[in-house]
Amino acid sequence: ILSVSLLTPVPSVRRFQIGGGMAGGAADERQIPVDPPVLEHHPESPPRPLPQPHGAREVSSPPLPEELLLDIFRRIPDQTDLVLTSAACVTFHRLITDRSFLRQYRRLHPPPLLGFLQYGDNVFHPAVPPHPSAPAARAVALAGDFSFSFVPAPDPAHRWAVRDSRDGRVLLEASPREGYSARGVVFTELAVCDPLHRQYLLLPPIPGDLAATVEDPLMRIRPHSSETFFAPQGDEAATADETSFRVIWMVQCEAKIVGFVFSSSTRQWRAIPCQSWANLLAGFVSSTGMALFYGRQCTCDYFYWLPNCQYDLKMLVLDTLRMEFSVDEPPSEAKNALFLGITMMETGEGGPRMLAGTYDMTCGNHTLWRKNGGSTSQWQKEKMVSLSPGPRDVLRCSIGNYLVLDHFGSSLLEKGLYTVDIETLQLKRVCASVHGSAYCNYPPSLSAPKVSSGIEEEVLEQGVEALQVKGP
Repeated sequence: ILSVSLLTPVPSVRRFQIGGGMAGGAADERQIPVDPPVLEHHPESPPRPLPQPHGAREVSSPPLPEELLLDIFRRIPDQTDLVLTSAACVTFHRLITDRSFLRQYRRLHPPPLLGFLQYGDNVFHPAVPPHPSAPAARAVALAGDFSFSFVPAPDPAHRWAVRDSRDGRVLLEASPREGYSARGVVFTELAVCDPLHRQYLLLPPIPGDLAATVEDPLMRIRPHSSETFFAPQGDEAATADETSFRVIWMVQCEAKIVGFVFSSSTRQWRAIPCQSWANLLAGFVSSTGMALFYGRQCTCDYFYWLPNCQYDLKMLVLDTLRMEFSVDEPPSEAKNALFLGITMMETGEGGPRMLAGTYDMTCGNHTLWRKNGGSTSQWQKEKMVSLSPGPRDVLRCSIGNYLVLDHFGSSLLEKGLYTVDIETLQLKRVCASVHGSAYCNYPPSLSAPKVSSGIEEEVLEQGVEALQVKGP
């Protein structure tokens, strides 16, 4: 019986050891006759080594070459199975825990859903049994710091609040404390952190020349008029460092939409080409003072926003590969669902999917549409889907090929958040109902730091500057 401690965190979140041992059975009391020569002691014979009570068993070299073993290990889809495999013997452990192998594995297999980060209260709700991610989620919850106490606090009038999460990173924004007003606030402090490895990066403020392009921002439901979120790595994902990320800041103004993108590689903000509403929306006259689009959803390399009940029922689109805004017109059959429920999904082939509800939401009927050629191609009807949710159930978002269903309880299902496989319609309960951002990451033993603070570089630069000032 192998004892695996990879899923149980230790005080240090950087290293997790694997232990194992053999469990012996009860002794057999039967007497077995043995020939005397077998029991004779031979001094020239080396002493028999004692079995190791702990640690992975050392076995003879496997018959397969290491290159083939690595190829097999790379194809293991479940991270928990990979952890168990690494505990089989010393050879497997050495191959699987190699940093080069783990980097390749993480590029091939996206991190699993481990739970949800509650907006505002900054509480992590890990997946609970019998969800397959429950062991890894518990290990991450114990090893990480989801109170973000390691991130320097903003000014006394504000506190950090979760705004988004992607690939183990969390985007924090300075939110006003109780008793303080955020009305009229456009620009706020931002931080990106890795709660598992307790690393962070405070984002620099948006430069004045870029900030000056923001005029007459429209109000949104949240305290600030701006919107901040992570962007996919896109084409750079295959070659980018694992600590690389991009953050988008955008705001809907009276006459145009403005956006900026921050790159961790350059540590700088740059502008996304702004678009006027007159160019995007035919017949646009003036706004009502409120944001024209809401409900941001991400699929593949595109972000979609639903319309705010006007302007020809079009969706706002941000292409993160080209970094440009546009609008997309859904199929006529789906337009009626814009205010009833549309959930964007991935096709697994680089194109978006759209799950549109019907007027009678209690029956659970949805139409699934897809695009095969990016944002400019036409929507094509794929199939009808019957999710049969309760009368008050809500589809919160999608994660890859899964929907996230907020179920409010019934005689058949416990209340909570569920993942729904769009192909099989199989439901798996994740955790209790919570309004928050999905948190995806690897088990502690397979994960790597997701944020580089750059402290080492800053210290080096300060040392060089001090030497230059001091002189020879």
